[in-house]
Amino acid sequence: MHRKFFNLALIISLAVGTAFAQQLTTLENVPSVERLRAHINYLASDKLEGRRTGSEGANLAGAYIAKEFSRYGLQRSIGYDTQGMSVLEADSPNRYLQKFPYVAGVELGSGNALRMIAAQPSEQSAAPEAPDFHVVEDWMPLGFSSNTRLESTPMAFVQFGISAPELNYDDYKDRPVKGYVVIALQGTPDGDNPHGQFGRYEDIRWKAIAARNAGAKALLIIAKEEQFKDEGLTRLRYDNTGGDAGLPVAVISRQVTRKILLAGGQYIDLTDIEKFLRVSIAKYGQAGGLINATKSPGPILLTWPVISLSVNVVHREVEAANVVGIINGADPILKNEFIVIGAHYDHLGRGGEGSLAPREGDIHHGADDNASGTAGLLELARIFSSSSSPRPRRTLVFIAFSGEEEGLLGSNYYVNHPLRPLEKTVAMINMDMIGRMKNNKLIVGGVGTAQGWRDVIAIANLQSKPITIAELANPTRVPGKVTLETGPNGQLLSAIVHAQGFDLTLSEDGYGPSDHSSFYAKKVPVLFLWTGTHEDYHKPSDTADKINYEDESHIISFVARIIRSIDAGDARPVYTVAKSESQGRTMGFRVYLGTIPNYADSGDGLLLDGVRDDSPAAKAGIKAGDRIVKLAGREVHNVYDYTYALGEMKAGQEYEVELLRGTERMKLTITPAARK
Repeated sequence: MHRKFFNLALIISLAVGTAFAQQLTTLENVPSVERLRAHINYLASDKLEGRRTGSEGANLAGAYIAKEFSRYGLQRSIGYDTQGMSVLEADSPNRYLQKFPYVAGVELGSGNALRMIAAQPSEQSAAPEAPDFHVVEDWMPLGFSSNTRLESTPMAFVQFGISAPELNYDDYKDRPVKGYVVIALQGTPDGDNPHGQFGRYEDIRWKAIAARNAGAKALLIIAKEEQFKDEGLTRLRYDNTGGDAGLPVAVISRQVTRKILLAGGQYIDLTDIEKFLRVSIAKYGQAGGLINATKSPGPILLTWPVISLSVNVVHREVEAANVVGIINGADPILKNEFIVIGAHYDHLGRGGEGSLAPREGDIHHGADDNASGTAGLLELARIFSSSSSPRPRRTLVFIAFSGEEEGLLGSNYYVNHPLRPLEKTVAMINMDMIGRMKNNKLIVGGVGTAQGWRDVIAIANLQSKPITIAELANPTRVPGKVTLETGPNGQLLSAIVHAQGFDLTLSEDGYGPSDHSSFYAKKVPVLFLWTGTHEDYHKPSDTADKINYEDESHIISFVARIIRSIDAGDARPVYTVAKSESQGRTMGFRVYLGTIPNYADSGDGLLLDGVRDDSPAAKAGIKAGDRIVKLAGREVHNVYDYTYALGEMKAGQEYEVELLRGTERMKLTITPAARK
């Protein structure tokens, strides 16, 4: 036998009917552009309204995915063998759903009240005026407010409510506000400059932490808008990654603020004080000096009036769900090992938290993020379940995750409540935003998480674009050379198309802003595929018509070859600790600890999914699963408290960290490294 190069016209002329028949049967194993288009058009349609976790649109998307799994004959992820489940439940339409708790939003409960007592009564005078301010019309609790009741509590005006030791600026300096309700302006002395010195302190979360650290009983934020109905903070929102603030937080109208300040003898014009603070600090900065503490007037304590405050915010809890389908392996031994293929199907609904659109209310279609990955997941499920496809030796677990945009909630729930043993999960492959390929460029992350990943990827990339009957009939559609293998009599034995592989960018790190991070934190080797960000990212304009369907089909073929390569080996991939190529959410911090926070957990303290090797945290003895409750003298209730404390730390200086390891409370010392 020998090899010759021919053009495609010769292939067509030499091929016999049986060869064509063989090619046709393999079409079932080739990703379908039309199926991808149909999946994405539905998932990114107006009907699903952006698939925000816990919404009706997300439920419709989950039902669609479950129906496709059922059509392909995938095994139910929830079955008769599930502990505590009846036969009837196992046969229900929810058999592919792994449900998990989710706070879809917050709403006002009963008893929200704000009352001001303007002056102390005396024996000679009548009782003081005690006006009630009406919730919604005059004031509004924020979604992350704690619920509480305060009676006759004194107040203090604390300027912008910022404490920034690294800038030598403190709105709480000199006068203690312990036991007070504090009132603060929105924004920072930098105005609306997101790149100013105070950029990270603008978020109300940081103001709430500063107030709590100062011992305040509650924080009232002054509305920016003169008309309270136009104030953005009046829209109740909840962040599943942060929990509540640890004290009541509410926004009050400018009219209410003026009444409070006037009753306290403070004739302060809010607009004037905002301008004064910003102008004076700006002038000082132009003089070339650091901001100093004298540039903040500090708290203005109001002996009177006092206020009574009652806050009751009710969490609206719903069920969200991962959709899980399984193809059992054929090997009697290796079928007990599992390869997870994943993609998240949730998106941003009509905007709000996470959106980069200028206004809220428009449907964020999420065609690339991540209807593209979900469609790829469905095509891989179809291909591997096909009767013409070689049955895998290991068991394949296909998971469409929800809650990714909210902080990897679904994948985090799965790794802590796995439907198949996690210690037997040999690899996790994640697809997130694979629909907008440009210039043949594909990014693959996690290549440092297992020995041999680079070889697997290189081999899978040798032929990235499979040949089809349509391409055989149209030679101009097939790039590269074609190698024909013929027998002694010149009969055609095989035709191999040497197509150009992807232009790959490989990243070592197993952590990243998608669901594979949850698995890597549990020491599962991972690979993460995406085609990069674009101008429509997290905007309503991420629509189905902008997807590059042809190239996405090639990416799915590439993933299928990777899966088959993993499955072909008798030995499972060997987990390795990957080189860190990112230090996570820097937020402008000057120090690095090397911790991997669990953004899905909002309990008391910060739960750690992992700790990077050879990092300051690792050297301090901190481990995955630890819950940090105090750092550098600051109480830590959630990830916001943790990052606030991190912002105050200095490289090379030793700090105490207090944590819970199981039921044991421990104190360790940590020395942050300078962020590079």
